[in-house]
Amino acid sequence: MSSMPISKYRAYAPVNLPDRQWPSKVLETAPIWCSVDLRDGNQALIEPMGVERKNRMFQLLVKMGFKEIEVAFPAASQTDFDFVRSIIESGAIPDDVAIQVLTQCRPELIERTFAAVKGAKNVILHFYNSTSTLQREVVFRADRDGITKIAVEAATQIKALAQAAPETNFTFEYSPESFTGTELDYALEICEAVKAVIQPTPQNKLILNLPATVEMATPNVYADQFEWFGRHISGRDSVLLSIHPHNDRGTAVAAAELALMAGADRVEGTLFGNGERTGNVDIVTMALNLFTQGVDPKLDLRDVSEIRSVAEYCTQLPVHERHPYVGDLVYTAFSGSHQDAIKKGFDAQQKRNDPLFQVPYLPIDPKDVGRDYEAVIRINSQSGKGGIAYILQADHGLDLPRPLQIEFSKIAQEQMDADGKELTSTALWSLFGRTYGLTDAPLELVSHKTLPTGQGSRTLTAELRQQDGTIRSIEGEGNGPIDAFVEALKQEFGIDFSFLDYHEHAVGRGANANAACYVKLEDAQGRIVHGVGMDPNIVMASLKAVLSGVQRIKTGA
Repeated sequence: MSSMPISKYRAYAPVNLPDRQWPSKVLETAPIWCSVDLRDGNQALIEPMGVERKNRMFQLLVKMGFKEIEVAFPAASQTDFDFVRSIIESGAIPDDVAIQVLTQCRPELIERTFAAVKGAKNVILHFYNSTSTLQREVVFRADRDGITKIAVEAATQIKALAQAAPETNFTFEYSPESFTGTELDYALEICEAVKAVIQPTPQNKLILNLPATVEMATPNVYADQFEWFGRHISGRDSVLLSIHPHNDRGTAVAAAELALMAGADRVEGTLFGNGERTGNVDIVTMALNLFTQGVDPKLDLRDVSEIRSVAEYCTQLPVHERHPYVGDLVYTAFSGSHQDAIKKGFDAQQKRNDPLFQVPYLPIDPKDVGRDYEAVIRINSQSGKGGIAYILQADHGLDLPRPLQIEFSKIAQEQMDADGKELTSTALWSLFGRTYGLTDAPLELVSHKTLPTGQGSRTLTAELRQQDGTIRSIEGEGNGPIDAFVEALKQEFGIDFSFLDYHEHAVGRGANANAACYVKLEDAQGRIVHGVGMDPNIVMASLKAVLSGVQRIKTGA
């Protein structure tokens, strides 16, 4: 037994729905999205948005393709009222976008709300009152009939005011607020009462929004509630069932997805889940979850970094670096085994003639949401040879042979263990250059020439520049340039080694193309050492690789 005061709490009662159908459903279309960033999200900010930031957010939402945007609770403050008037009077609302405004079921607030939206083309008039058992008892001290009377009177007033403003296309939305804390039979009863007043049709539907104002149970319970409600509401073809999940249990996205499977038509949420307490459902995550399943999210998410940047500016809240799909680190692997699998996945993806994206550990192609591959793999003490090889290939075009990958990864690991921090791509390249003599080597190959000496033999003369600038010439004989250079180096430095293996490939294309060469040598003690050379000329690159390896043998590197 723990010391937690568990006696203060009790489990949420499940819904009696033994023949539930939602578990076998598959989401095949995106819901109707309604952003509440400017209202629900805004009211949860430490510093609510001013007009300039509200306009910036509104423009972003329109650009992303939202057709329903809750812009304000206009009766709550003069700022909200003025913002609604400004976007109407300035013509900022596209003809195919409906603005949504929220009001409590109070006559004076309803009148003020209608004054705010006067002249708008498309308006969703969202009215609500609290219906939960707890709020009926401790806040309103009213029975069911009393709470229903509030909703019915509001619906009657709203319908009359809408009829007096024929220039506006009104859609009505009613929320039994705190739906998750309301008995299902009563939620149905009060919604039926409102529906009887509004009298929706299949052509002019009523939105019934069933909010998880407080997330109180596991997501499957929310789905059960939706399926039960959808089965029992009359005139189902004349209503849109909407969800507005909060994230008190940290499962708002899951609850929303299961509710869609259970029959919900519409989702209210915010871009990155900002909202009261633990926040609203995260629309970006939900939309990209659909995208990973081959479903068109019906939102433009091709540049999530820009969307995040604008949202962070408007809300003054950072998006977490581990936020799904959008955070700085979500496409990044530090683990060696993950890095190796990602590298092999990208290699296979390039070879496959198949548009289907299949790379281990990456649910979507980062490029589809405007992210690049620059930070897919980052190198720290947990990284392995695959990650290091990926960085050198992706950023510098080097395709290292596996033995060389193993050798250099140990060198990089030792460097990171000594420094106690990750190696950036620039730092990794610098370490690679120093290790294999691509930069600041004691000896640099300046030039060479070969002359045939008969019977398949060649003499090679090479000039090497020392760090003080002086030139030393060496000469050797062999069956080709590399063999002759090996002999020249053995004679010059008095060392013995064997040439075991050789690889080469092109780096880049056109006038800026280089050849990259890798050699594998064995010294007199049996130690394996690799050398690397790069040059526009393939023979020069090969000789540089041999010189790189020999200098490492000399220095014991």
